[in-house]
Amino acid sequence: MTTAAGTPAGTTGTSGTTGTTGTTGARVEDAALTLFAERGFHGTGIRQLAEAAGLSSASLYHWMGTKEELLARLMRQALTRLTDAAVADLAAAPQDDPRTRVAVLVRVHVREHALRRRETRVVDGELAALGEGTRAEVLDLRDTYEQLWAEEIRRGCEDGAFTVARPDVARRAVLEMCSSVARWYRPDGPLDVEELAATYVDLTLRALGADPA
Repeated sequence: MTTAAGTPAGTTGTSGTTGTTGTTGARVEDAALTLFAERGFHGTGIRQLAEAAGLSSASLYHWMGTKEELLARLMRQALTRLTDAAVADLAAAPQDDPRTRVAVLVRVHVREHALRRRETRVVDGELAALGEGTRAEVLDLRDTYEQLWAEEIRRGCEDGAFTVARPDVARRAVLEMCSSVARWYRPDGPLDVEELAATYVDLTLRALGADPA
């Protein structure tokens, strides 16, 4: 795979980041997201991927690297984007208001999972397709994100804002609940994503033993 400037796959282009940019690289990644989400990593063949991206199989390797490298890159991008969005919104939230800070995390999580369903399916469903080292790297990114939740819930419990007896269990339950929107939410349906997020904020705060009002 190359960058927009023609940099070979796996090298750093002018943007200073590793991966692909530009029309062709974006087209390959978009095709991979769709096929991996619908057919699974192992159910997607190189020929199918090349056809979906409008490339020959030989050209695809030039842009993609290996199929596993492409999968890992998509996962890293999704988790990094999710973490960056959460960190940015937390930075603007009051430091001494655990309920507001957890609400920020819920809104980011629900919004990202509702509007980026393909990424969610790929990240959640294809970890086993990665080699051990690459999988550990992706899991580290996921753990970094989930640690944001653990820290805010811990602080809320210490401050008395949350009364849940097992914050670790509650965190896992809430994350699973919020992630589930990727399986059923439709942006063209009757429910606005911000209204959806507000409902999940209410559910989360109740699960943590806080008054959402």
